[in-house]
Amino acid sequence: MPPEVLLKILSWLDAGSLFCVGLVNKRFQELASNNALWYQLYTCQQAKNKRPTLVGGVTDGMGMTHIEEKPKGYWRRLLFKDLTGHSEKWRKKLKAINYYTGLPNQSEQVLRTLPVAWEIKVTEATGRESSFEQTGIYYADTSVTVSWSAVRWPRIDRIASLQLHGVMRVPLTCPRTYRPGWRSLLSTVALNKCAGQVYASDRLVELLFLDQGVTVGVWQEPREIAFIMVNLHYHRLVERSLLGSSTAQYHPDEDKAPSDDVDPEYGLHGYTLHIEMHNTVKKIASARFDQLFCRKDQIVNGYVQLSVISRGSRWKHVPVSGSISLPWMTEALRGRLEGCCMMALTVLDEIQTPFWCFSGPVSMTESNQTDVSYDYRGKSYFIQRWDSEGKVEIELQWVEEEKQYFMVNLLIFLPVSKVNKHFGRDY
Repeated sequence: MPPEVLLKILSWLDAGSLFCVGLVNKRFQELASNNALWYQLYTCQQAKNKRPTLVGGVTDGMGMTHIEEKPKGYWRRLLFKDLTGHSEKWRKKLKAINYYTGLPNQSEQVLRTLPVAWEIKVTEATGRESSFEQTGIYYADTSVTVSWSAVRWPRIDRIASLQLHGVMRVPLTCPRTYRPGWRSLLSTVALNKCAGQVYASDRLVELLFLDQGVTVGVWQEPREIAFIMVNLHYHRLVERSLLGSSTAQYHPDEDKAPSDDVDPEYGLHGYTLHIEMHNTVKKIASARFDQLFCRKDQIVNGYVQLSVISRGSRWKHVPVSGSISLPWMTEALRGRLEGCCMMALTVLDEIQTPFWCFSGPVSMTESNQTDVSYDYRGKSYFIQRWDSEGKVEIELQWVEEEKQYFMVNLLIFLPVSKVNKHFGRDY
């Protein structure tokens, strides 16, 4: 059949059908990439959006020669960007800040509306690559937990790296597997360099924290992947999920606090902490603390120490709702890891901009201290978590009478080098 006849037939297809036709073979790929076909679909989309001024601006003086002179795929890319709302109007929605958390108030709404999905690309030692889209998601106040459960994973000892991408697919009427979209690299974890840290286990699975919020559930026997969870903090999550490329992460300009030559302890006070503990089903605890500070003589071992909660300040103690546990599921089984959950920290500086943001799994270990507490009767537990940006130490007290935990001690440690760089100081 002559190509002119085929092009006439293809001109009756919608965008999704035309895109799928291009996957048949090389000949149909060439025909389905015709600029005139996609230009026609693009102008129709503009008319549906009731933007006659824009349509006029596109079509004025645009003869068939000019349309075809555009690079191959030009009009298709414009149409796809228009269909996905890639105009970045979401930036306006992120300007309103939630006073309680210090983060954009509509992060969850923007992520749901666009919509943004997350995908893991597995690269095996042989070079083979496989991509898997999320199967579960839980939105908390300051972070989102994404899970992959109904997936046939390769053996963990055969995996060289895991890559996490934010994905925004074009809403076309074609199978989701083949639907085009934009990918933005969020993180890369090399398994040959990262053995992982065991956080919790039960008789079926063992929980390994690898890096950058990536948590892997491994079957006890055989040593195969059961599920993967990733906890993502909302701080710049929309930008990181959209504005990077498939091979490079999005790196915004670094925020620096305005200089202050009057205050001799500038950068050591005025901090705010928002802490949240949750699992994949519900919130466990949430609290906000203002006016945190550290004196110069309290800087020890290269860290600025912020005392948030102490045993003596009982009015600050935070109750923990329910049990501290992390439900998990696969295609066939469900379980619950006790003494483990997700935690999201947001430390704001004195002008209320995020200074340290962390999200990831944490686990409790029973304390062996012998100190007698006259305020509480029950066992004490510790939670410790650290990365290159800071450390957190939490003490939990089990109160037998009320059958719940209380957060009775909380310390935040910020690297002096980070404080100096941010505030322009030399502590």
